[in-house]
Amino acid sequence: MKPELLLPAGSAEAFFAAAEGGADAVYLGLKKFNARGRAKNFTIRQLQALLVETIKRNIKVYITLNTLIKNKEIYDLLDFLYELSQTNISAVIIQDLGLIYLLRKHFPKMKFHASTQMGFHNSLAADFAEKYGFERIILARELTFPELQTISKQSKVQLEIFTHGALCYAFSGRCLFSSWLGGMSANRGMCRQPCRRKYKTSEKTDYTFNLKDIQLLDILPELLQLKIASLKIEGRMKSGEYIYKAAKAYRTAIDDISKLDESRELLLSDFGREKTSYFAGSDISTSITQNPFTGIFIGKVIKTQENSFTVASSTELNSAYRLRVLPESGTDSKSFKIKDFEKTGNTYKIFMNPENIKIGNKVFLIGRSDMNFKSKFSTDGKRINQEMPFKKKKNITAKIGSSKQSNVQQVFVRTDNPMWLNKIFLKNLDHVILNFSKKDWDAFDFNKNFIRSYKYKFILELPKFIPQDSVEFYKHLIKKAYKSGFRNFMLSDIAQIILFEGYSDIKLFTNENVYILNDVAIQFLKEQKIYSYVYPLENDYENLISGKD
Repeated sequence: MKPELLLPAGSAEAFFAAAEGGADAVYLGLKKFNARGRAKNFTIRQLQALLVETIKRNIKVYITLNTLIKNKEIYDLLDFLYELSQTNISAVIIQDLGLIYLLRKHFPKMKFHASTQMGFHNSLAADFAEKYGFERIILARELTFPELQTISKQSKVQLEIFTHGALCYAFSGRCLFSSWLGGMSANRGMCRQPCRRKYKTSEKTDYTFNLKDIQLLDILPELLQLKIASLKIEGRMKSGEYIYKAAKAYRTAIDDISKLDESRELLLSDFGREKTSYFAGSDISTSITQNPFTGIFIGKVIKTQENSFTVASSTELNSAYRLRVLPESGTDSKSFKIKDFEKTGNTYKIFMNPENIKIGNKVFLIGRSDMNFKSKFSTDGKRINQEMPFKKKKNITAKIGSSKQSNVQQVFVRTDNPMWLNKIFLKNLDHVILNFSKKDWDAFDFNKNFIRSYKYKFILELPKFIPQDSVEFYKHLIKKAYKSGFRNFMLSDIAQIILFEGYSDIKLFTNENVYILNDVAIQFLKEQKIYSYVYPLENDYENLISGKD
């Protein structure tokens, strides 16, 4: 059975481009609660109009609801879900744990998928997803092909993988870089892409974190042999031209794998970055590029005048082509459409205001005018009720959280080195979190007198990333620790709760990597018998004091 071909639709134009390119499904965001806040996105009325078009074309629609939610947004979130529940979308894509709680309890007919931002990366995640009602999980981009093979064999839920488009330097896009530099959270759809900037060290200045785009076309024959439900292309901020070419290329190859060369040819002019097959294609050593921008390099600026600049290029340019001029600094690039120009040999004098354009700047072709797609819908679609009745919202939120505040203060210490256990004054601490490597755990003596005497204070912390081939190691480690009297364990990934099925009288904690920014997410943890949790690093004071817990 062929996998679904899933395309981004960041605008009406992109939707029609995806449809013409052969998409089986599209994913898109509305104006709120999606991880591409800078995309055009859709109103609920535009979504209804789009759904009319998808019915004609037999295309599925998935709504991205893949940001973290704050306490003050819960009522708006309930209205949002209420709106979506009246449409015929195929599923919502989620990151926030609170949405698992709300969808299962109050919108049980709505299907949901785990966003790649949930960081699901092994068979534990597939088991977790099955248990908690997910229809599908979008696997982390950082998986190797053997890991994809193993997970696809074991998973009882649908699997989706990214095959083309931009990559985030951070694992599964769960990045704090944009927050740290300017308070704009990637996990809340506001990423300013600091990984695309130049950074200076004592040795050099370069694009230290700038990844190429992923392209898995060359291993598509192997991917088609796996139990993968959906092949996904990234790009909700891309042009209709890009969407069409990417869709057409993968549609051609999926339908007839002998036409891979034809697909490769289409992708040569997708106006993306240089390409890498990344972990799935064992191509990580060359995955960094010094070109942070999309487009095809066509030449450099050789002259500037009051109302024009001149570029030397062997590429044939036409009016209405779109160009980007990149300064030496690598920031503040200028994008524009060619309106008027003069050609002399291999040079083009382009008439426009050349402000901030200097000799030596690189010029990229980022779009042509030979493809046009509809940019408006022919109908508004069915009207729906946009607000959940207030009384119902109040009843839902009344059952969430607790007004009781604990006055107990405790001191926790985390260590990643067993040697520190001989130096820490354990009597003065409530708990010590043990965050050790596999090598250290192998050498750790659970039955040592000193360890046994303080076992009630120790919390064994699991790593954020457990590769598929390490799942059995951690199952054995937990069993060994439990037999030695350890009862405190800390999760770094919510799917790790699966490792503790069948164990009794244990206390489970979650750390800052299990994202909880609202009382609904905390309620979900409580119902899973999580004893204690740590707020994520991106929480803020206003949000903290607005919660019940």
